[in-house]
Amino acid sequence: TDEKKIIEVLSSRTSEQRQQIKQKYKALYGKDLEEVLKGDLSGNFEKAVLALMDLPCEYEARELKKAMKGVGTDESLLIEILCTRNNKEIINIKEAYKRLFDKDLESDVKGDTSGSLRKILVTVLEVRLGTFYYAPTWERDFLFFILIREGRWGTEELAFNVVLAKRSYSQLRATFQAYEKVCGKDIEESIKSETSGDLEKAYLTLGKKKKKY
Repeated sequence: TDEKKIIEVLSSRTSEQRQQIKQKYKALYGKDLEEVLKGDLSGNFEKAVLALMDLPCEYEARELKKAMKGVGTDESLLIEILCTRNNKEIINIKEAYKRLFDKDLESDVKGDTSGSLRKILVTVLEVRLGTFYYAPTWERDFLFFILIREGRWGTEELAFNVVLAKRSYSQLRATFQAYEKVCGKDIEESIKSETSGDLEKAYLTLGKKKKKY
């Protein structure tokens, strides 16, 4: 097998172009290119090449399945994928997961996680394209964050999940800026002081993602 040629062809194409290559190969030879590659390659090189042949949403769906496979759950991988994707990407991943495994991603996440981490991940997965929870104003969310700072974090956890997971980038950016100006404290500092473990990691990942935009 000419591995250098495989690298040259696949790495220089976009994901869309690689999908077109798969379709043309099937039309010309009547075989699935991925199955042919599986037979000719092995080890980490095989895994890398097959990952390139997937759509991004399909690759991430497979990684999520892997994170929940067998005994124990890779919570860090769930957070890394689900808490860094926008609404459209989450929807695409959910559809790919259903298509590949004939299972509901949200149900699997519920079954493999627990407590506060389950709540925030399920909230992330409940997105609907083009919609946000109650289409709120940033001012309302700002007042809510102030209540959290005054010691009501535990009682307001579910609402905080909704705010952080479902608000648009512009809404959260305005909320974060107002919070920092009034409190003299970054929202990430508050998260670190009030949470720990996987929940802290999930909140910080969501917060950092949305502060970029």
